[in-house]
Amino acid sequence: MEQFSLKDKVIIATGGTGVLGDAFVKGIAKAGGIVGILGRNQAVAQARADAVNAKGGTAIALIADVMREDELIAARELMLNKFGRIDGLINAAGGNMPGGVVQPEADIFKLNMDGLRQVMELNLWGTLIPTQIFGEAMAKGGQGSIVNISSMASQRAITKVLGYSLAKAAIDTYTQWFAVEMANRYGDKLRMNAIAPGFFLTDQNRTLLTQPDGSYTDRGNLVIRQTPFKRFGNPDELVGALIWLLSDASKFVTGTVINVDGGFAVFSGV
Repeated sequence: MEQFSLKDKVIIATGGTGVLGDAFVKGIAKAGGIVGILGRNQAVAQARADAVNAKGGTAIALIADVMREDELIAARELMLNKFGRIDGLINAAGGNMPGGVVQPEADIFKLNMDGLRQVMELNLWGTLIPTQIFGEAMAKGGQGSIVNISSMASQRAITKVLGYSLAKAAIDTYTQWFAVEMANRYGDKLRMNAIAPGFFLTDQNRTLLTQPDGSYTDRGNLVIRQTPFKRFGNPDELVGALIWLLSDASKFVTGTVINVDGGFAVFSGV
């Protein structure tokens, strides 16, 4: 359907060199969008851009750290000079870090504050800063849709991942707050929503959830038991929600967190 099309929309994907970012980039390109693949790994970003272009799409590698305003501004200017506008942003950069993990045997009154702060900064400021830089261009262009990445860790207490949980809970609040503020200033022209993935196997969590032979670890089994679909998600299963939120099909939707979780968030375990 035409309203779900991203034809000629210029969209930037931070975290575009990650596992989920790869699915996002391919999905945007397949829907007709022009995609800026933003990440720190130049070889991966360029390879993914080349793959999109080879299939008749349009993509460009943007080498930048989401915590560096100067690098993000340079990426923004590159996109504006080449394509003239920015219509969408997917804030997919982020992830967990060892310093933000609290093991069961740890003393919870001696938390690693620096480690927690680092995870908070990557996930929260790594979303706020790109939004400031690229959102400004969207506002000047008169339209835009921003999609953040939330998590089940913001909705349910998940052991160990304290720093990540704090950051993603903040992302939910930010999504709601900023959506309202953009609406107050720009009407229905600028929107912000979020996707909350359930458990998807990525480079960061694969060894925590699965054994080398593909069987589940104890933690993996706990996740599967809590997920009514009884499996992990595939990265491309996030793409439908993303395309909907970036497209005109969701033009009356803002401030919303969409769960893509196989039922994890709603299951009591009983």
